[in-house]
Amino acid sequence: MIDTATYQSPIGQLFIAAKDNQLIGLWLEGQKYYLSNFKEEMIENDRLEIFIKVKQWLDRYFNGERPDINELPMNLIGSEFRKSVWEILKQIPYGEVMTYNEIAKKLAQQKGIKRMSAQAVGGAVAHNPISIIIPCHRVVGTDGSLTGYAGGIKKKVYLLTLEKNDMSKFFIPKRGTAR
Repeated sequence: MIDTATYQSPIGQLFIAAKDNQLIGLWLEGQKYYLSNFKEEMIENDRLEIFIKVKQWLDRYFNGERPDINELPMNLIGSEFRKSVWEILKQIPYGEVMTYNEIAKKLAQQKGIKRMSAQAVGGAVAHNPISIIIPCHRVVGTDGSLTGYAGGIKKKVYLLTLEKNDMSKFFIPKRGTAR
């Protein structure tokens, strides 16, 4: 059984999922790959302790604070490869970005291999089940393109702006996955 709750944020309604009082999902309304890994029965239960903590974390985040990701107990559900990418995402500091290529190089180094596909990294980033808290919005193209955000490009821009990123370094590609 998966417990669920919702949260009204400045970028729309968020859907939160937990199992055994651990966060397993947070998606933006209309997000690509929403609930893609979860097949169990779900029940709404806003009063769970984990949901109270997540909502307080989100309140602080959207108020411009920098809550620590480690405040929230999480259970990441996915392949070992995806989990390794998500662990790198968790390390991207507030107000900073990392490219898909940088993540691929970091992963290759961790695994002791010559190279890793940035495209494969992009697929894992896109399937991040805990948006915002695991900051996949902080990943950009090597050329500064704001591409590949499953929640939508306008929401990515909002989150990066909220974190006081210098948006003059980035651009929205005319074609691609950013829409």
